[in-house]
Amino acid sequence: MELLSALILFGVFAVLVTFGVPISFAIGLATTVCITVLLSLDQAIFVVAQKMASGLDSFTLLAIPFFILAGNIMNRGGIAMRLIELAKVLGGRLPGALAHCNVLANMLFGAISGSAVAAAAAVGGTMAPLQKKEGYDPAFSAAVNAASCPTGMLIPPSSTLIVYSLISGGTSVATLFVAGYIPGILMGLAVMVVAGIIAKRRGYPVIPRPTTEEAIQKTIDAALPILLILIIMGGIIAGVFTATEASAVAVVYSLVVGVFIFGEMKLSELPGIILESAITSSIVLLLIGCSIGMSWAMAFSDIPYTVSTALANISEDPLMIMLIINLALLVIGTFMDMTPALLIFTPIFLPVATELGMDPVHFGIMMTYNLCIGIITPPVGSALFISCSVGKVPIKDLLKPMLPFYAAVITILMVVTYLPEVSLFLPKLLLGYTG
Repeated sequence: MELLSALILFGVFAVLVTFGVPISFAIGLATTVCITVLLSLDQAIFVVAQKMASGLDSFTLLAIPFFILAGNIMNRGGIAMRLIELAKVLGGRLPGALAHCNVLANMLFGAISGSAVAAAAAVGGTMAPLQKKEGYDPAFSAAVNAASCPTGMLIPPSSTLIVYSLISGGTSVATLFVAGYIPGILMGLAVMVVAGIIAKRRGYPVIPRPTTEEAIQKTIDAALPILLILIIMGGIIAGVFTATEASAVAVVYSLVVGVFIFGEMKLSELPGIILESAITSSIVLLLIGCSIGMSWAMAFSDIPYTVSTALANISEDPLMIMLIINLALLVIGTFMDMTPALLIFTPIFLPVATELGMDPVHFGIMMTYNLCIGIITPPVGSALFISCSVGKVPIKDLLKPMLPFYAAVITILMVVTYLPEVSLFLPKLLLGYTG
């Protein structure tokens, strides 16, 4: 029965997605069809709808629309440009300086907005013309932008880690946030190493050294956006507020900075930004609700147990099983967005990982990192297509330049997978985490 349920669930889902049905509806319909094997149609519809609604009834999930709103306010409030100027100061003397600036700015802006797509659009849209003017290959510039924009999904605050916290049974959001720093920074550094090697070979220029006064001024200009990170993370770590309360603080702070301090956003723009954020939030939350329903259907059908047993039959070596899980997630990430992938496959793979003795925080960071690669790989990679769009590069011209960056970020994925302390060192140091 478990095998039949799994075949129906994923078979119907695959068929619906192939025919262009929106992924939220594909997940919901596949879940309902799967449950009709075990319950009557009217019972299946009622139970699935109930599970979707109850799954969204979460104070933690309230952080997602607030962080989306804060990110949209930041996009209009002049924060991206100030972070780019700071990145020029930090990376300006390295070979291929503008490429390094792109990476650093993506790390900074992504960490503030929590969105890879927003970082790819805001930073890439600004950096692409500058790099083209300095003689950079547009495909190389777009590849650097695409490869580095997912760092903000790991460096907190991250909506993706909030989703993992919810579906993993209450893993601490604060612990996950702190655990994401080192892997996110390592991802960015790996992209910078590859970009530096290529830039050195091609002779891309450095940025003229700024004067001390200019460096100080650009640092001061970027201080307020960076202070937001310190307020959010400092407040969460110190227990002053929860991740959800921190998201509301981020909205107020970004609004004050964008409107009253930087003056690059008008209050009259706020209704439009709120509407845009509400639309984005509704799409994300519908996706989460449908995915929660599918997660429940899999648990009801004992699919996680079946998968766990199958993996145990393949190998008893924990290293090999983790490699298999990583390969499966890499494939899943190429055709499924991060949020539904986390919600659907965490209940399948997390029990396997914990049975092997893997810490849930470590597994969450590994899984999030893995699925970050999916958003920069075709055919569904949203951040990849945004980078192509802002860089004015056809997707076919970007795949070859992306290959060395794929190799670099996958290498760091293996480091994150097999060296738990990469994820757990900071939580143990700052939060006294014991697992």
